[in-house]
Amino acid sequence: MFSAKTNNHIDFDTVISARTEIRGDVTVKGAIQIDGVLKGNLIAEPGSKASVRISDKGRVEGRITAPNVIINGEVHGDIHAYDYIELAKKARITGDVHYASMEMVLGAQVNGQLIHGSASAKAGTGVTQPEMAKVD
Repeated sequence: MFSAKTNNHIDFDTVISARTEIRGDVTVKGAIQIDGVLKGNLIAEPGSKASVRISDKGRVEGRITAPNVIINGEVHGDIHAYDYIELAKKARITGDVHYASMEMVLGAQVNGQLIHGSASAKAGTGVTQPEMAKVD
């Protein structure tokens, strides 16, 4: 969305404006853009094709779990992007980023770990991984 190479257009179902602060968890099915502040977790409904965009004025204080995530603002919490994440020039992340596919633009900052792999990205979705059977 923010890089010159990206030609995708997203119609956002929900926009949290720059003068708005929401406290509490938010669950989405479609696309959401945050220009304001969210103090809580942002979770895509399982099985949805939700997209999350945090603009350069936006801030999230909590975990983000969604298939597609575009960050150009601040996130204080872990991100689980189980399809794609884009970290734009003004992205400032304090927390771990779990991802399957990533694009990171010069200037983006991550103070945490970058963890590649669909299993780690899906860990934030509530999808449990099968346990290994114990052999006596």
